[in-house]
Amino acid sequence: MCGISGWISYDRDLRAHQQTVDAMTETMDCRGPDDRGTWTSGPAALGHRRLAIIDLPGGRQPMTVDTPRGTVAIVYSGETYNFTELRAELTARGHRFTTHSDTEVVLHGYLEWGEDVAPRLNGMYAFAIWDEREQKLVMIRDRMGIKPFYYYETPDGVLFGSEPKAILANPLARREVGLDGFREVLAFVKTPGHAVWEGMHEVEPGTVVTVSRTGLRRQVYWELTSTEHTDDRDTTVAHVRTLMDDIVRRQLVADVPLCTLLSGGLDSSAMTALAARQLAPSGERVRSFAVDFVGQTENFVADELRGTPDTPFVHDVARASGTDHQDIVLDSHALADPEVRAKVIRARDLPMGFGDMDASLYLLFKAIREHSTVALSGESADEVFGGYLQFFDEDARKGTTFPWLGQTGRHFGTDDDSVLRPAFVDSLDLGAYVQDSYTTAVSGIQRLDSDSDFEFRMRRMSHLHLTRFVRVLLDRKDRASMATGLEVRVPFCDHRLVEYVYNAPWALKSYDGREKTLLREATADVLPKSVYDRVKSPYPSTQDPKYALALQDHAKELLADPGHRVFDIVDRDRLRRAAEAQAPQSTMAARRGLELTLDLALWLDMYNPTLTLS
Repeated sequence: MCGISGWISYDRDLRAHQQTVDAMTETMDCRGPDDRGTWTSGPAALGHRRLAIIDLPGGRQPMTVDTPRGTVAIVYSGETYNFTELRAELTARGHRFTTHSDTEVVLHGYLEWGEDVAPRLNGMYAFAIWDEREQKLVMIRDRMGIKPFYYYETPDGVLFGSEPKAILANPLARREVGLDGFREVLAFVKTPGHAVWEGMHEVEPGTVVTVSRTGLRRQVYWELTSTEHTDDRDTTVAHVRTLMDDIVRRQLVADVPLCTLLSGGLDSSAMTALAARQLAPSGERVRSFAVDFVGQTENFVADELRGTPDTPFVHDVARASGTDHQDIVLDSHALADPEVRAKVIRARDLPMGFGDMDASLYLLFKAIREHSTVALSGESADEVFGGYLQFFDEDARKGTTFPWLGQTGRHFGTDDDSVLRPAFVDSLDLGAYVQDSYTTAVSGIQRLDSDSDFEFRMRRMSHLHLTRFVRVLLDRKDRASMATGLEVRVPFCDHRLVEYVYNAPWALKSYDGREKTLLREATADVLPKSVYDRVKSPYPSTQDPKYALALQDHAKELLADPGHRVFDIVDRDRLRRAAEAQAPQSTMAARRGLELTLDLALWLDMYNPTLTLS
């Protein structure tokens, strides 16, 4: 796991621009605290920050291979879980390796198969290859979009990086955000390829982007497609278990300390239990970590989203699986700390977070990093297996917009609660933006002849969650973890599992009327009964009123600076009302408004972007 950056300039010799290349690379020192490296040759410059996971001494980057027609160089971020099999195949084809790293396998895979190496990879990855033989850059991103990857076209080439900050460190990139960028930040629809910053784009998941002197070309090598599912219930459950066993086994490979993120929910509990079972024969114990808040378990108040506190279930799993477990207990002072908020904004490059849930995730990862370098997460199981409330909400099923927007509106407020300036909200016209995005998103979903109207609605919901919603959460988790130098792996994003479960009919995914039935039954033998019976509960959020009070205090400090640029976007009077509200008027929506304002203010101070608001 690392940070990559680069610059291709066909009209320059980039050996004379080493300082700029270094500046781009150093923006991501958190992503790669173990090593750094750059490589330049004529029009190409590559940068790399390394977090050493596999082959600690041998995996340095940029990595090169000299051929009779020129050098081929790679910078790579992520993990290829089937690199052992690919290495054996390439060795049989005559390739010789000098390291034990997966990066070298991917590089030789490119030498053997060219861009067709992409569909052969199982993993999470974002990498760039400069092919001197053809004077072209090849950028490839994993199927699900687990690892971030951005690029910015210039008059004579391209800039790229794992994060926008790497690109913005180059003087050729404009620090500009317009209305369309703010629409993307606020709409919660995750438009593929959209990077918010003007002129910047994402390498889309499952896509190869090639840059040459003649321009830029995109080619999709993987997308979620509809196929007939012919397995019966028992066979389906058994196959899910077989896949999960193989996925967890592959993702337990590391040359550094590894752990699991354990929430006490079905997803992380099943993953942790499977990992514990696989490690047991070698005498190893899984190390597990969970987040909690001071007083939360003792004073928990159930609501529509969260019916139970996590900690009792976490401890049930830890006991049943014999893990070496530790709770990371956070207090409201730490969650509301402006320095923590600034680090989260710096990690995200944008004010598009989840408030205290972003802060707690960052603090959790920071604490875990003191013990482990790699963590397995249960992220994306809800999208794969159908675990969210909206999957069982008839209005969401029949709706003509993104199914999660109704839930987020109910629990986090609507435009009526917004702290944003009314004129700015009118200019955004988020309703039209969301509707246009939804129409585009559903237009390419394949309906099988065998799909009933109901089955197609459920297929559509699954597709939207797997191609839009999950990418928001994957990006959030990657940024928060890599900001602390922690690699987080996501077993439920294995494309084999995603493809198989996506095409299982809803009658199989929820054959007992509950969420994630296939996963529950596939792992029933390793789960405590309490977790087997537990209802879905989202990532926890603090219920401590001291957190909201701290937000209000910080907002009052901001109000004392009437000339701050944030008031080009935020309505001062609405913010003042939110900052002075007393419970119960201090609602979740008001809290969200305070968090958004503070995020925006920090982002403006940190990045000083040019705003185009008309």
